[in-house]
Amino acid sequence: MEFFDFNNPQVAQLPLHLRKYIVDQGYERYTPVNHAVWRYVMRQNYSYLKDAAYYPYIPGLKKAGLTIEKIPSLQEINDALAEIGWGAVTVDGFIPPAAFMEYQACRVLVIAADIRQLEHIEYTSAPDIIHESAGHAPIISDVKYNQYLSYLGSIGTKALFSSKDYALYESIRELSILKEAPNVDPAKIIAAEELVLFNQKNLGEPSEMALLSRLQWWTVEYGLIGDLNNPKIYGAGLLSSIGESSSCMRPSVKKIIYTIDAVNYSYDITQPQPQLFVTPTFQNLIDVLQQFESRMAFRVGGYESMMKAIECKNICTAVYSSGLQVSGIFVAASVDHSGELKYIQAQGPTELAYSDLQLPGHDTSYHRDGFGSPVGKLKGHTLPLENWDDATCWAQGLVAGKTVELNFESGICVTGKLEQVLRKEGKIILLTFTDCTVKDEDGKVYFDPAWGNYDMAVGGKIVSVFNGVADKNHLVDQLYVSSNLTSQPNYTESDKTYHALFQQIRTIREQHSSKKALVDIRRQLANDFNEDWLASMEILELVAEDPDYSDLAEEVRNYLLQQKEKFPQYKKLIEDGLRIIDAKLRFE
Repeated sequence: MEFFDFNNPQVAQLPLHLRKYIVDQGYERYTPVNHAVWRYVMRQNYSYLKDAAYYPYIPGLKKAGLTIEKIPSLQEINDALAEIGWGAVTVDGFIPPAAFMEYQACRVLVIAADIRQLEHIEYTSAPDIIHESAGHAPIISDVKYNQYLSYLGSIGTKALFSSKDYALYESIRELSILKEAPNVDPAKIIAAEELVLFNQKNLGEPSEMALLSRLQWWTVEYGLIGDLNNPKIYGAGLLSSIGESSSCMRPSVKKIIYTIDAVNYSYDITQPQPQLFVTPTFQNLIDVLQQFESRMAFRVGGYESMMKAIECKNICTAVYSSGLQVSGIFVAASVDHSGELKYIQAQGPTELAYSDLQLPGHDTSYHRDGFGSPVGKLKGHTLPLENWDDATCWAQGLVAGKTVELNFESGICVTGKLEQVLRKEGKIILLTFTDCTVKDEDGKVYFDPAWGNYDMAVGGKIVSVFNGVADKNHLVDQLYVSSNLTSQPNYTESDKTYHALFQQIRTIREQHSSKKALVDIRRQLANDFNEDWLASMEILELVAEDPDYSDLAEEVRNYLLQQKEKFPQYKKLIEDGLRIIDAKLRFE
């Protein structure tokens, strides 16, 4: 698909590796029923959220380029968000958490192109355009909140995940697809739910990404703000669920002050939340996130961070105190007798970089079999090797063309002919040897001369470890586009007829044309679509206050009252729709 930036600066600046998730919105695919679903949900949202939401709902919608009447186009959203320094793109359902976070860091809102089906109008566990645009977009205009979003995204791109996180992601994606697909065997949905539950319960020690996802869930998706006893809603998951946005305020849903302790609460996307967290201000969200960031591997480095990278089983970057960055799949981190990190090892294609730029000659084709190097100080030297100037190097015999022996405090010994000393910003970051042997005091060999040239990273410590690659323009990242795509409905002739009836109703409403046709539309709905309630609700809305159609209004109202008894699953939907009509609520 050709990349289109909607004349939005934030979208235009998206890196290439994120653009692969973007799909065409396909606005023409939205049916009249889809638009009716949007309209019903938005009317219900306005009716309730004008008092329960943290921000003024209608002004927020307008600032995000949204209206109550129809599904927004991506261009409309981008035109509006550009005013506050954000953009938006459409994607196919769930994308990997690390990619989602990076979009957020780029100040680009990710919107699922699909919209929930009529049978899931109250709530869907799948991401859809109602959730993403009507839930997330209206509050982005709040400066502190959008600062929090981009901050959350920026550290999310660094967060280490476990190999089990991706299994959970794929199972959640599969469940969301099945729940929105037509005519799915219920047994498949049950099996998918069981797999999600199994993966949730068997994550082991939560990874950084899992913990960060909890903070995102309890804030961005299900957050409350204000007074603990009378909070307002700002979380998009609540704002886009016409069921849970009201039920969440019941006393049975426990309210807890939002602190860093929220990371200890896991969540289940298939169930209403048993507790919610209330933040006094959006600044508090930023403060809590700063606490979490201070514990992350990219801030603390060291042995434990390297072990998290190894468990990840995907590309991570380790940063030496000299500034050298090693990006690859790490498989080993050795420690000396005192427990200090002494050697790290990556396998397979590895990249060396500095300041997020690949070092010339040190790409994945050169380091195709991996990279390993010592960590630590040299024995008998108080000045770290990375800080040696030319005079110190000369005095210590660290000169190109000479055979050099480097003995580390850890017991690692590097012996070989020095070919090159590479410096960056005054620091030594890399030494290249030929005829080199690397071994420890126990005789373990880390490198043999027969293996070729040896490039030794220089640095007394590993100061940072983070997810992904240092230079994203060279080394292909590990994020992938799932081959399991969301289902697109295959409409029957009966479906198309139903859609056409909705379109006729919409045309009458928008063009203020004669309502005579509503009598025939009502008759066809009664004869051919015995489960209908939404089209009938829209007819009642048009004739409820028109004395010329009082008989039709009474007939449709009685029909809806019968439908809610005949189909209990529609009871609340019908009652909520009637409540808005009877309240004569104005949607400005």
